[in-house]
Amino acid sequence: MIVYIIAALLVFGVLIAVHELGHFLAAKACGVRVNEFAIGMGPALWKKQKGETLYSLRAFPVGGFCAMEGEEEESDDPAALSNQGFWQKLIIFAAGAAMNFVAGLVIIFCLYAPAQGFYQPVISGFAEGCPLESAGGLQTGDRIVAIDGERVYVYSDINLLFSLNKTGVFDLTVERDGQKVQLKDFAMERQTYTDQSGNEYSGYGIYFGAKVATFSDKLAYTWNNAVDFVRMVRLSLQMLLSGQAGLRDLSGPVGIVSTMVQVGEQAETTRAAVENIAYIAALIAVNLAVMNLLPLPALDGGRIFFLIVNAAAMLLVKKQIPAKYENYIHFAGLILLLALMVVLVFSDVGKLIK
Repeated sequence: MIVYIIAALLVFGVLIAVHELGHFLAAKACGVRVNEFAIGMGPALWKKQKGETLYSLRAFPVGGFCAMEGEEEESDDPAALSNQGFWQKLIIFAAGAAMNFVAGLVIIFCLYAPAQGFYQPVISGFAEGCPLESAGGLQTGDRIVAIDGERVYVYSDINLLFSLNKTGVFDLTVERDGQKVQLKDFAMERQTYTDQSGNEYSGYGIYFGAKVATFSDKLAYTWNNAVDFVRMVRLSLQMLLSGQAGLRDLSGPVGIVSTMVQVGEQAETTRAAVENIAYIAALIAVNLAVMNLLPLPALDGGRIFFLIVNAAAMLLVKKQIPAKYENYIHFAGLILLLALMVVLVFSDVGKLIK
């Protein structure tokens, strides 16, 4: 268990460091002065000044930071962040999330590179007695491309999107002979069927086939999987805002570490454990990218929001929001985010105790 806990903490640390590396590289590319770039937090174990930047390695491997001149306050230095133009700031603010997304893509591709084939959302057959096969319904060879208006990116979306519908009546879009066919108000009921191995199971009685994976298939699957992770964030936020889910349904750092420990311990081999943890790491990387771009104070998305507001204000009234007031808002947002994190930690601990 200790090994998996350490692995989970390292995943968090590496992904945060990758995020800060994105800001660092973008800042350097835009000519912004970076006073310090650190890997890890806490007391410095190693420091080296190179040019205008102090590079440091710190004691606790839980992230890092990129301290840019003029980031928190006004500066007379022409190379300060506060003295850069709109596009330079936008690139720098968005670069952290972009690096997290790229990290997610790389992890997913590394996981799928050895794969010989992928299951496809293409119907290969039906269980005996399945009522869904008909001239006006589903047919063998149909590719399911959307369920209730949500696109099917990868095969696993089928079960996810079916499970989100509690009515049993679906709007399906399938691709048949090169044409898209709409099946509106299509009733589907879970029943007990016998699978091809003779075992009983509860489901819809639809079989799906696999396809040999080419290199281009692996690239496409990697991209679709990452986009699917983005969609999962949106669906989660929609469920929160609509009341379908509450704070108790969210997982904080403790809950995520606990999940990593579980998938690691449940794996039959060390390789499987590494792959399971890597998959969750990719999910977290993409989640970090999306969440950081939300227009909330203290997040990169909040800074981008104020950047756009200030640009619009300059065009309309020739004034901007004073930097100190913007910093006050970001500080208040940081306090609220920390408070939410504390609530999630206590919630996660409560779930573990139960």
